[in-house]
Amino acid sequence: MREPPTDRPPDPAREARFGALYDAHFAHVTGYVRRRADDPHDAADVIAETFLVAWRRLDDVPSGDPARFWLYGVARRALANQRRGERRRRDLTARAAARLGRDLATARPADTAPPELTAAFRALRADDRELLGLVAWEGLDAGEIAVVLGISRNAVRIRLHRARRRMTHELERRGLGAALPDAARVRANPMEGNP
Repeated sequence: MREPPTDRPPDPAREARFGALYDAHFAHVTGYVRRRADDPHDAADVIAETFLVAWRRLDDVPSGDPARFWLYGVARRALANQRRGERRRRDLTARAAARLGRDLATARPADTAPPELTAAFRALRADDRELLGLVAWEGLDAGEIAVVLGISRNAVRIRLHRARRRMTHELERRGLGAALPDAARVRANPMEGNP
């Protein structure tokens, strides 16, 4: 049996009554909630909330079998509250996604790199793309990148050097090394400077 919450001074008689209520009706409440909740984690939250309310309002809980019906009522309201909250979260997410979609549709592209440069960049490993992107697009230095990635500044420098070398190799492999203007090469392949 779970220990009742301790939001008031210990009262052995109260704790014994709650323990008896919990032992007698936990399986009933669990069955009631599990048959109505789609997700086991949601069900667990509702069951916990039901018994928390029972503890707080123990003086209102009827004796005997009517206690089960009282607990069902509490569980029913907890389920309804949970569903309302989930519906609000879904609606908020949908509104935010719609707004973001509109904003992205009207936003000017941040980078107009030549398609062959984009293809060379995308041919790199994800880790290399992330490093080069943090430098070229976000304008971060090695110390800032270290914070983002959770690694040392020295590790950033080493990885960035290797990523730049692989980008240069990819550009040369595609015959783009000398063909791109310097500004485009620096934007996608920030070889100059040592952050």
